[in-house]
Amino acid sequence: MSKFLKIFAPAGAGAASMLTMAYVLADQFIVDMPAPVRGTLVQPAHAQDTATTAEEPMAQDAPMVVMAAAEIPEGGFGLGRDALAEEIAAWDIDVRPDGQGLPAGSGDVWTGEEVFVEKCAACHGDFGEAVGRWPVLAGGRDTLSDDDPVKTIGSYWPYLSTVYDYVNRAMPFGEAQSLEPDEIYAITAYLLYVNDLVEDDFTLTNENFLDVEMPNTDNFFMDDRPEVELPLFVSADVCMENCKDSVEITMHASVLDVTPDDEEETAEAAEPAVEAEVVVEEPVAEEAAVEEVAVAAVDPALVEAGEGAFRQCKSCHQVGEGAVNRSGPQLNGIVNRTIGSVEGFRYSGTFNDARDAGDVWTEEMLAAFLADPKGTMAGTKMSFRGVRNEDDITALIAYLKSFGTE
Repeated sequence: MSKFLKIFAPAGAGAASMLTMAYVLADQFIVDMPAPVRGTLVQPAHAQDTATTAEEPMAQDAPMVVMAAAEIPEGGFGLGRDALAEEIAAWDIDVRPDGQGLPAGSGDVWTGEEVFVEKCAACHGDFGEAVGRWPVLAGGRDTLSDDDPVKTIGSYWPYLSTVYDYVNRAMPFGEAQSLEPDEIYAITAYLLYVNDLVEDDFTLTNENFLDVEMPNTDNFFMDDRPEVELPLFVSADVCMENCKDSVEITMHASVLDVTPDDEEETAEAAEPAVEAEVVVEEPVAEEAAVEEVAVAAVDPALVEAGEGAFRQCKSCHQVGEGAVNRSGPQLNGIVNRTIGSVEGFRYSGTFNDARDAGDVWTEEMLAAFLADPKGTMAGTKMSFRGVRNEDDITALIAYLKSFGTE
């Protein structure tokens, strides 16, 4: 026992000292909480036959609501002040579909391209095609009924005001609300252009803003389900038993391939579908020699010029050794290749149709597509505006041919 006291007595004394010191400090520095405001207890209807106040607590099982008895003094509590008009304006920045909230300003397509490339392209690509998993902003027309719709400004958004408002409010990423109104008008004009909604000489202003009609506007309408559909379900008599005279089996799950018959079939269903491999026969020596001569016959100066012109394609496409699919397919061997046939790339419907039809990337077809992508392949996801200079198109095709033909 004496050994126990020698060990724990000093520890107990130390703990007591600490608790005493904590109490003293708390007593000096912690302000007492004010007593709650005495109020009137409002009783439920079934308990109003007995007058109950704060001095006479209700039965514990009766619910109650406390109404504060203190009233706001005349003139308020003397806290804060009315917001200034300038302060309200700094927060009130929303732009509505009817144009309310638009500031004065203007911006043209080409100025918008410059600002977009500097401020937005790192995430959204030079032409709104998107980088990585950032949102795609252009293309996707006529895809909303597809299994994998591409929802962009041009294909889905109903109001142009949403573009201006979102850019103004939240962009660029990490620098929100750093753009001037003219810059936002210019970016919006450029986004309209890469979605084929305006021409390249277009200038967007607060005066012509409402003249721009978005393609998907008519597919948005007020939600009338509470007035039209809900009353039908609420007013109808609900069937709880014997609701159908007979039950007809129309098809078995095994026929629909949703219920495997055995483990082997289960394993097969778990494996992802694999596209049939395209078997490319090795060209005979004579054909290989012809191809080498054809490649060698390409003007080196024209190929060099094409390499320079290809800079406007590099954000989406790769060529050469190690080329892989990006937001666009790799282009090795594109000349005389079947359209939409690069393995592993997910094409839009128009390219899939061309592939199924056996269409080929001839030099003439390539030239037409490079000049006007959306006009040549309506519905393409590629948002590039097209190469304007015919000499650049010729040089680009020569450059692409230098990476082989099929």
